[in-house]
Amino acid sequence: MTRTVFCRKYQQELEGLDKAPYPGPKGEDIYNNVSKRAWEEWQTHQTRLINEKHLTMTDPAARKYLMEQMGKFLSGEDFDQAEGYVPEQK
Repeated sequence: MTRTVFCRKYQQELEGLDKAPYPGPKGEDIYNNVSKRAWEEWQTHQTRLINEKHLTMTDPAARKYLMEQMGKFLSGEDFDQAEGYVPEQK
C-alpha cells in the first residue's frame, strides 16, 4: 500500500515520498507534508530555475535562493518563474 500525506501545496491527501529528500528536520518536514507529485514538480521547476538563471550550485547565495523558492513553491505561495520559459502546449 502506498503511503499518503496531506500535501501542503495541494491541500489534499496524495501519495507521499518513498524517503526524505534531505537529512535532518527539513527533509522530515518534506517527507511528512509534501506529496510525491509536488516534489517531482518542484524538481522540474528547480532545474528550470538553475538553467534559465545560470545558477551555480557551489554559490551559497544560489543555494539559499533555491531553498527560499522551494519553500514558496511547496507551500503554494507565489514563486519565481524562469524568464523565457513557455509551457509545452498539450
